[in-house]
Amino acid sequence: MGKNLTSRAEDYSKWYNELVVKADLAENSGVRGCMVIKPYGYAIWEKMQAELDRMFKLTGHENAYFPLFIPKSYFSKEASHVDGFAKECAVVTHYRLKNDEDGGIIVDPEAKLEEELIVRPTSETIIWDTYRKWIQSYRDLPIKINQWANVVRWEMRTRLFLRTAEFLWQEGHTAHATEQEAIEEANLMMRVYAEFAERFMAMPVIRGTKTESERFAGALETYCIEALMQDGKALQAGTSHFLGQNFAKAFDVKFASKEGNQEHVWATSWGVSTRLMGALVMTHSDDNGLVLPPKLAPIQVVIVPIYRGEEQLDAISQVAKELKRELQLLGVSVKYDDRDTHKPGWKFNEYELKGVPLRIAIGPRDLEKRTVELARRDTLSKEVVSKDAIVDRVQALLAEMQTALFDKALKFRDSHITEVETYDEFKDILENKTGFVSAFWDGTSETEEQIKNETKATIRCIPLDYKEESGTCVYSGKPASRRVLFAKAY
Repeated sequence: MGKNLTSRAEDYSKWYNELVVKADLAENSGVRGCMVIKPYGYAIWEKMQAELDRMFKLTGHENAYFPLFIPKSYFSKEASHVDGFAKECAVVTHYRLKNDEDGGIIVDPEAKLEEELIVRPTSETIIWDTYRKWIQSYRDLPIKINQWANVVRWEMRTRLFLRTAEFLWQEGHTAHATEQEAIEEANLMMRVYAEFAERFMAMPVIRGTKTESERFAGALETYCIEALMQDGKALQAGTSHFLGQNFAKAFDVKFASKEGNQEHVWATSWGVSTRLMGALVMTHSDDNGLVLPPKLAPIQVVIVPIYRGEEQLDAISQVAKELKRELQLLGVSVKYDDRDTHKPGWKFNEYELKGVPLRIAIGPRDLEKRTVELARRDTLSKEVVSKDAIVDRVQALLAEMQTALFDKALKFRDSHITEVETYDEFKDILENKTGFVSAFWDGTSETEEQIKNETKATIRCIPLDYKEESGTCVYSGKPASRRVLFAKAY
């Protein structure tokens, strides 16, 4: 099976699309803008989900589930929220089909809904309507709920995982008695996302806040983690929003405080989606296919027998199955591929394309010498290891690869953060070097908008660890008190 991937240098976007399809992660469906996530892609998502779910529960959150449909009237209650989502809502207007005279099917005009239903683009409105019934007193707080769900945002230009009309995600929604608690929650969830991205995805991220124009619709503050892809474009990998009392006021969610006063609660919401799958592909993969960090790889080790005839295969299988069992007992996921329908070379190609971290080949000569050949996916290097040492070596290598992938991505990211003083420098870096540009900004949305129109670069974030320093805005020349990170983004 030839990989024949377009190279990243030739056409990064085409490379990405081909890789997602050829590595069996996902494909386009019969529904415009929607994708089918294939078993191998879904297995990676399940590993992400399991880890995030564990982290959410450790930080005191519980899972629940809310309706897919949201009455249109709910949306009109929070003005900036409806403005933010109005252009991408799918709307249900009827509830029945019927046969027409020609034997075809039509929507029954008699079956019009009294009130249209929106297919959720996000669930703040339906959840806050529900919280009103759950919250009476300070004893009912905090409420810390997460839901794993699908959402629909009617996107016109779609790309597998990065932007689809329907996507999978989790959304957390919390209610608190004080402003301080809600801000701490929004911060905490940003840190959870950052830890997941770095420890599991091996993807370094910058923690920061969004500017007013890039904030979530209805939020007072949006905390974000921003990552850099290999083509030098930024990708927003997760967001956590401090919503203040906007939704509590819109849906009249009040509680009796300890002092007996009626007060509106303070809110947060936060989410990551299957977009992380796109981030994972673009952060580590190469021209040979996927490169997966061991912690998220559905198959961490594949064993391929090299043999002529049944007898050799039986002898190799005995060794392979024993090795598979030993590794599985240590929590390593192993596949033994003894299919006789494909040659070893084809299998090597296939697992390289699918990003399996380690490949073990065992042939008749290995049996004699009591050795195996071990190949690493990230560096494509091979070594011969004695059969007695292989289990330890596999464990050590999986840990080493997880770290190596992070270090490599970090080095790339750090070498693509460039401080500039002038607008000419700014444009030059964006065009020729790419990556994050660290520049002084005067704090106005006018400047932000003009830079975006002229260069397509947006302010990705105001880093949390920025230092107050005085300078002049790269665009307007007005005084500025801090640098922010600009980049072209997905």
